[in-house]
Amino acid sequence: MTDVEIREKRWAMKPDGKPELVTALASQLNISKTLATLLVRRGITTFDQARLFFRPSVTDLHDPFLMTDMDKAVTRLEEAIFRNEKILVYGDYDVDGTTAVALVYSFIKSFYENVDFYLPDRYKEGYGVSTAGIEFAALNDFKLIIALDCGIKSNDKVHAAKLMGVDFIICDHHRPGETLPEAVAVLDPKRADDYYPFDELSGCGIGFKFISGYAQKHKIPFKEIEQYLDLVAISTAADIVPLVGENRVLVHFGLKQLNYKPRLGIKAILEMEKVPVYVDVQEDDRRVPHYNLTVNDLVFIIGPRINAAGRIHDAKHAVELLISENSAIAITNSLRIKEHNEERKSLDVKITQEAFDMIQADPEFSRRRSTVLFNGSWHKGVIGIVASRLTEKYYRPTIILTESNGMATGSARSVKDFDVYNAIESCSDLLEQFGGHMYAAGLTMKIENIEKFKERFEEIVASTIEEHMLTQEIEIDSMLRLSEITPSFLISSNNLLHSVREI
Repeated sequence: MTDVEIREKRWAMKPDGKPELVTALASQLNISKTLATLLVRRGITTFDQARLFFRPSVTDLHDPFLMTDMDKAVTRLEEAIFRNEKILVYGDYDVDGTTAVALVYSFIKSFYENVDFYLPDRYKEGYGVSTAGIEFAALNDFKLIIALDCGIKSNDKVHAAKLMGVDFIICDHHRPGETLPEAVAVLDPKRADDYYPFDELSGCGIGFKFISGYAQKHKIPFKEIEQYLDLVAISTAADIVPLVGENRVLVHFGLKQLNYKPRLGIKAILEMEKVPVYVDVQEDDRRVPHYNLTVNDLVFIIGPRINAAGRIHDAKHAVELLISENSAIAITNSLRIKEHNEERKSLDVKITQEAFDMIQADPEFSRRRSTVLFNGSWHKGVIGIVASRLTEKYYRPTIILTESNGMATGSARSVKDFDVYNAIESCSDLLEQFGGHMYAAGLTMKIENIEKFKERFEEIVASTIEEHMLTQEIEIDSMLRLSEITPSFLISSNNLLHSVREI
């Protein structure tokens, strides 16, 4: 047994903005230079940029047809509807995938009956587009699959579906491989040939852009699809994509939807968790009840409960909750989700402690720059959470593996500025499948390759990670002197905070 060192955090001051920009912005917004400095350090240097930051508008959203293949995707959906083809909305089993499925399915179902949804079983089928899913589509005469939050690297599966007479529209936000799947359309701003102005949308965000494209072409008012922004906000927050640019606009309006007109399934969760309701009194004495949800509530209350269905049992339960059409069904579905979440929490605590014990018992751990742990009995549904907890505690790129269907499958998490996807890609000859982002990824390998992978991954991390990346950074926005805390400073601060209270 050895005591493992946990590094202290380091403080880092954000770079100063140009003094002339700070002075000008303070004057334009009638705020203190300290507050203007905070904005300039976030890249906000003009009145218009400040307006966009504090007062988002739906007019700030980009034209969906700027996304490569959007015209092809909308046209193929139109053709399916015209021919009365069966459409299958297919999504990943996490919160991003389930919200995306609920969004696209609900939108299409509102005007077209011949549509259904499918979510793969985490344990029997694994991540992404599965052979079982394609066979289900072909056997049940589905001619079009709309894949959400997955599919960008499912080249073989999409090719097989094409041979069975099933077309694909892919709506994904993960990094593509060297070649794209043979889909009718591939919507992914991370494509090398895509010049959409914003490439950090969630998978659900891509789904929303897809239905936005269809709505725009068919003159459906934006007000009619605004109701789906609650789902986009949940996915954006829970999937931890950057809350900037278009994401900030989507979350701003999604939170308004959640606070004032939450869908029945979400309302059932909030009531079950006893989230307080507030009342605004209007000028006409009309009382308007509402919640005061923030991004933190999406990350720590709503997101984990939606995620729990796919982690513990069946992600279909999450979609059924999100599309519930009456209160009784919503309450029943939320009770089922609550049970899944309680089981998830119990497993989380147990497996995290077991992982900590493995680390403490490893005399070599303190010399490594990465963490790779394998236990074939660990529950596949919570290894991503455990990877996050270990990364947070020991602050190094971390991969947690378990056994599923005779293979080692796992989740990776990273530290600031280190690209764990690239590190995993450098080990691709040892892997059967992998995919993800800079800071989070999933992978599958043969069990006999675990030790080789562990050694190779450590070599790559040790040779590429910079020493400062191994100590968690706390960013300091600005120094504040006691003399600056005046009544006028507090008033202007409160005004700014009120402007961004929801986000």
